[in-house]
Amino acid sequence: MPQKKTKLSASLLALTVISGSAMADITQQVEDALNFYHYGKNGAVKFDLNTRWENVDQDRGTPKTANAVTSRLRAGLLSPVFHGIQGYAEYEGNLAMQEDFNSTRNNNTGYSTVADPQKSELNQLWISYAGIPDTVIKGGRQRIMLDDQRFIGNVGWRQMETTFDSVLVTHTNQQIFGLTVNAGYIGNVNTFTSTTENIEAPILNVNYKVGDYGNLVGYAYLLDYTERENYEKSSQTYGLRMSNFQKPGDTLKLSDNYGLVYTAEWDRQIDYGHGLTKYEADRLNLMGGFTAYNFTFQGAMEQLDGKGANRTFDTPLGTNAAFQGWANLFLVTPNNGIRDVFGTVSTVLDRGNVVLTGVYHDFTDDAGQLHYGKEWDFTAVKKFGKHYTLLARYAYYDADQFSTDTQKIWVQGNISF
Repeated sequence: MPQKKTKLSASLLALTVISGSAMADITQQVEDALNFYHYGKNGAVKFDLNTRWENVDQDRGTPKTANAVTSRLRAGLLSPVFHGIQGYAEYEGNLAMQEDFNSTRNNNTGYSTVADPQKSELNQLWISYAGIPDTVIKGGRQRIMLDDQRFIGNVGWRQMETTFDSVLVTHTNQQIFGLTVNAGYIGNVNTFTSTTENIEAPILNVNYKVGDYGNLVGYAYLLDYTERENYEKSSQTYGLRMSNFQKPGDTLKLSDNYGLVYTAEWDRQIDYGHGLTKYEADRLNLMGGFTAYNFTFQGAMEQLDGKGANRTFDTPLGTNAAFQGWANLFLVTPNNGIRDVFGTVSTVLDRGNVVLTGVYHDFTDDAGQLHYGKEWDFTAVKKFGKHYTLLARYAYYDADQFSTDTQKIWVQGNISF
């Protein structure tokens, strides 16, 4: 193992040898130092350090196997609340300690891609106003994550996240139980590869909690990319979603130890704005499963239709790394569309401090006639209190008629305050 990997592993494992009482004492001292309890409501310094080793091995002569050792720091200052007004500024920087990989920005095209460029930037800079009852208005560069982030998300798995230069109004109606409305406008997309894309995008997401049965969500996302190289990413999407599951532990309880989980979602996407190609495409997302004690079992199918080049159902602002396999071979929908049939088993142990997950995917085109390949994914997450996390993840894509065999391995440590 290369020396840098050894040092990373040692650093991550060091967290496990600190005694529980010592870690608690250190954590409390840091919390006291970062939170401005004596100077105003909710003011604080925010701090997030994420160190990762990622290995990508693809079964072809080129590109070469990638090894990326990166460490990303986010540091932010949250102001106290003054007459309903609050502000936040956050810096983000990523350091590549081993750069045997193609970051998409470093010209190392001979290696497999790990999309974590060594860059630094102003990640967030926003002002919010909460002086109107049940309403928050936030303007500036901000993180937006709606529902399961399939359409609007921050791509939080990558070291440099996606943020939006935007205005977002969030209203929670106390008279109509569980109704939350998010309405906004996005002017720029600051991508996870530290580039900026110009866009004119009104967005609307209406979420109604249907008692204990789940959330009914209707949404409209109108994305008009205004730079010629991105014209074909423009689209308008309208959808309806009913689900009671978004993270391990969510369930419709049948008894103390058993429950049901489900999702049913349908979308229609149409050309829009500067898009040059006329098209219509649908998306169908279905999931059913059950929980038994600390285990969750799910069977699911997500289908994104495709009818040729620039006529596919796409989600350019979504956290796509979380969908259709962690090997990330399908971040952009193939011309023939994609049907992803998959099963998931997960368990939550140690009072929620350990989460283990395994997933099997079978990929075809949207008609089920062209077999793309299959994939196995595994992850283990261990939390040490509120602020420390260790993660190990593995993905293997077994190619048939799309791309090439791909193996990815991640080891990661995180400290967040």
